[in-house]
Amino acid sequence: MPEEERSVDDGEQRGGGPAAENDDVIAAETGGERSPAADGEPTTPTDEERSTGTDGESGAEVDSPAEETVEEAERLTRLAREAAVEAAAEAYRERRDDLVDDHDYTARVRQEDDTLVLYPEEWVEDGTVRLERIEDTDRAVEVSLSGPDHGAEWDSVEEANQAIVDAVEREYGSDHAANVRAFADFMSNHYLKRVDDATEAEREEFLTEYYRRNAWPSEAQESIVAESVDLVNDVGDDVPGP
Repeated sequence: MPEEERSVDDGEQRGGGPAAENDDVIAAETGGERSPAADGEPTTPTDEERSTGTDGESGAEVDSPAEETVEEAERLTRLAREAAVEAAAEAYRERRDDLVDDHDYTARVRQEDDTLVLYPEEWVEDGTVRLERIEDTDRAVEVSLSGPDHGAEWDSVEEANQAIVDAVEREYGSDHAANVRAFADFMSNHYLKRVDDATEAEREEFLTEYYRRNAWPSEAQESIVAESVDLVNDVGDDVPGP
């Protein structure tokens, strides 16, 4: 590949393993490390650039995404990867892309090292980063999706939640289990908690906001979701874990 170009992969393909989007819910490991993303040595901003937030070569305003925007883009990427329904995954990705587009950025997942990368839109043409257009490499943002800091804890919570889902399915059937699985996705990704540790406010948020937007239930599942949420307490005491 020519030195001045780099292909960007946003396939986010579903396959086996914790970093994929197939049948297994991904480990929502934050890692959270954000670093410049470009070939060569990153340009060190001058004191004037630091104070003004402008690009030293062009003098244009640099509108880098705020920290909360980057964190939300990461969260939506993780939700897309563990979504059981492709339509839900696509909805998450669209929300992420709209979010970063407000800052004139574009989001991609670099598959070779499992990293979410936010590039300024002017760097990308037809899915390829044009390195010759880069004026300030610090404007790119990288977030590891497989960092070690958070993953072990998430895995432990997810294991317990899946055990609760399995217990509900054995005792009460697949429709209740599907609802509890959606509840587990919500609690694992938003609060890093077991479903049977959810507060009343968290349950209400799931039922009135998350479930309607993200669960994609059948009519039968939707009609019993409140009961499904209550069932986690019936089986949770028998499930060890965090």
